[in-house]
Parts: sequence; C-alpha cells; structure tokens
Amino acid sequence: MQTDGRARAAGPASAGEVLRLVRERTASSRPDLGRLTGLSRTAVAARVEALVAAGLLDETESAGTGVGRPPVRLSFRTQAGVVLAAAIGRSRTRFAVCDLGGQVLGMGEMEQEVAPGPDDVLPRVMRRLRTLLGKVKCDASDVLGVGVSIPGTVDPVAGCSLNSPIMRGWDGVPVAPYLAPLTTAPLFVENDTNVIALAELDGHLLQYRDALIVKASTGLGAGIVAGGLLQHGARGAAGDIGHVKYRPAAGIACRCGDTGCVEAVAGGWALVRDLAAKGRTVSHVRDVVGLALDGDGAARRAIRGSGQAVGEVLAAAVTLLDPAAIVVGGDMAPAYDLFVAGLRETLYRDATAIAGRDLAVVAATHGADSGVRGTATLALQRVLSPAAVDARLADL
Repeated sequence: MQTDGRARAAGPASAGEVLRLVRERTASSRPDLGRLTGLSRTAVAARVEALVAAGLLDETESAGTGVGRPPVRLSFRTQAGVVLAAAIGRSRTRFAVCDLGGQVLGMGEMEQEVAPGPDDVLPRVMRRLRTLLGKVKCDASDVLGVGVSIPGTVDPVAGCSLNSPIMRGWDGVPVAPYLAPLTTAPLFVENDTNVIALAELDGHLLQYRDALIVKASTGLGAGIVAGGLLQHGARGAAGDIGHVKYRPAAGIACRCGDTGCVEAVAGGWALVRDLAAKGRTVSHVRDVVGLALDGDGAARRAIRGSGQAVGEVLAAAVTLLDPAAIVVGGDMAPAYDLFVAGLRETLYRDATAIAGRDLAVVAATHGADSGVRGTATLALQRVLSPAAVDARLADL
C-alpha cells in the first residue's frame, strides 16, 4: 500500500530506486537491475557500490555450478539500522524496536493514567525506548527513524495532534522534542487507526486492495484503503466514524462535546459507563471484553450491541466505497465473534446488495500488536523511500 506519495522518477533510476527494487525482491542481481531500470552496467555498478558502501546492500556469490563465474546475488541488509515505534493510547502505550525489514527485535508496554498529557507520557516513552534499545544491543546511532501513533486527527508535518477528544492537552504539541534526548532521527506521526491499516501490508492488504480497517476500542475509527492507497482526506480526518450522528444516541453526550455520536453508545468508553452503572467493576473496555469472555451476559450484549451500531454506520461507507473487506482490530477484537455477529447483522441489512456481496469481514492480522507494528511500518516507509535513501547517500 502506497502512502508516501512515491512516484517513479521520470529520469534514470536513482540508488534509492535500486534499493527499493532489491528490498521488494523485484530484483536480486545487477542484470535484473539493468533490465528493469534501463541503466547501463556502469550506472548499475555505481549505484550498487554506493549502497554496499553505505551498508544497505550485500553482494554474495551463489553456489557455483562448476561452469563459468558463480552468479552474484544482491540482498537488502535489514541489520543496517533500526526504527523505533510507539503506539500511544488512552491508558496504555506499546513500543518496539524493529530492524529495517520490520522484524521486531524488542517490544514492551506501559500502563498510564487515563488520558494523560504529553508531559506525563512522552518522557516515559523516551526512557522505555532507550532501555529497550540497550536490551537489543543497539544505541541511538543505529536509529534511522521513529514512528508514533496517537488517537485523533494528526498534523504529519508538525508532528502533533490536531484534534483528539480522548487525549486532552495533546493538540498542537509536537512530539519530536520529547524524544530528542534519545535520538534526532526523523519522527513521523500518524493516527492510531491508520497504523493498523499499515500493519496489514503483510496481511489482508496483500489480498484486498480496497478495505475499511475498523478500530473498535475506547473510541471508534476507520482507516480507508482504496486502490491500495491509504486515504487521509483533505484535512487528515478521513475515517472518523465515531462521531457520525446515530439516531439511537440522540441527546446522549459524547466526550467530543457534542451529542448524538455513535461513540456515545457504542464506543468502549460508553460500554464502560453503562456497565459500571449496572454495578460491574470496569474501568476500560478491556475489562468489558474480559467479562464478556468469562460469560457475563450484560457485557456480551454490550459488545454485540456495539457491533450492531458500528455495522449500521459502516453500511453507508460500504455502499459508498465498495470495499472488498472490513478488517476489525482494537481492544474489542479479542471478543471478535461477539462484536462481528452484531456488525454483520446491521451491515448486511443496510448496505446495498451489490456492495455487501462477497464482502469479507476479518480480524486484524497482528491482533494487539497491530498498532505498534503499523507504527514501525510508518517509519520504515519514510526512511527507506527512494528520496530518503538518496538524501542519506548524498550526506555520506
């Protein structure tokens, strides 16, 4: 899925383009590169040698057949650096160190006060990432990029939240300065639902190029993938389904400050509110899921009801966008069967027959790790883009 606006250069393929071909396993030798790019042998050699010198490519001789020179194979050096990832949520943050192939070298998580401010969370994230780097025997000089995901609409240029009703105090606050004591590597910020979509690059998006990625958690959101491209919208607010008006929620206050939003009755925070009023000991939607999986009738009905409400809202999106699949992730996903039973009931009832025909509903590939894996993918896409690689080589 292309999200970085990458376009094939009009001129001769650069070293960054050469690396992309090898990294994506489209090319594995110099002759492959020459054939695919139209570059001369001399030009291919210059680019390959620059990438080898930078530690980004390896050239190894394959086993010989006894006739002629053994073929030389090219491979991407995934150990040439690492990226850091932090998926920040309302009450929990997950973080990881990944190599350049996306392999998780180390992962951790921390609990935090509900809806804390950046001054509380980000210094702790920085310290945890520093400790994790040491555990995987890396240091700050190995870090090529950092990915951070936060709830709500984000400004990717300023690297901050624009509008997050569940994370008060974050709007307009750049994340990068908080991580500067650890690394000055470039930092990239994305919405928490969109990174779940990025995590599906090696999952469901290999099969479905048009999909809606639903995060059913404390809040509700959707990542929109159309034609293999993640859609952000004109203001970066695409997919904010939690605040679509929903008739059964009329007059009920939402945490965004308005009334009548679907989140006001179907978001995880609303389920916690309603079950607490019934005497259940719950403080997070994960508690509701735990009760449901233990057979608590009220919790089971609450999660199924959430799915019904989300399905009713999604029906319009399915009719409009005609996706091939809906991928369900977030903190309600462990109760997938309950949630999706409700979702299917209203979704297939209300979407047009043709849009609902053969529509797949599937669980997120990486489960609870989807957010942090997708956040790492965000960083990898940026630091390994052809333009970024070419800039790095120019600085050597």
